[in-house]
Amino acid sequence: MSGIGMKLRFGLLAGAVAALSACTAQYRSHGYVPLEEDLQQIVVGVDTRASVEDLVGVPTISGVSSDSGYYYIRSNVRHFAYRAPEEISRDVLAISFDPAGVVSNIERFGLADGNVVPISSRVTQSSSGDISFIRKLFGNLGRVSAEDFLSAGR
Repeated sequence: MSGIGMKLRFGLLAGAVAALSACTAQYRSHGYVPLEEDLQQIVVGVDTRASVEDLVGVPTISGVSSDSGYYYIRSNVRHFAYRAPEEISRDVLAISFDPAGVVSNIERFGLADGNVVPISSRVTQSSSGDISFIRKLFGNLGRVSAEDFLSAGR
């Protein structure tokens, strides 16, 4: 077999391998949820925020008010070719506290339990409407003429 034929076959084989590997799904895990063995150590009505952090670690998210709970979140996302990433699993562990900071409840939620939560945004409106600084800057570039530069030098 000639050297050119061998190179052509090798090139086709390499191209086929590259094309097939592009069609392989990739999975990525994000976040952290404590193991069940670690959760068994938490005693409802006894443990506090500090002891929970010592036993299972710092939460992914904590509530905004002082009597809110701790939330540990883990999700697995599938990335496949040109498609948008798809969340295939989600685990949420919610540890609630009473006003004194003592554990009152431990709950688990999965992807099937998920709800779309509308997030309200509090944005201060500027007096100039929706025009951003950059838009104003570029908008003024077209309004400058050569006459303005000549009259400024006199």
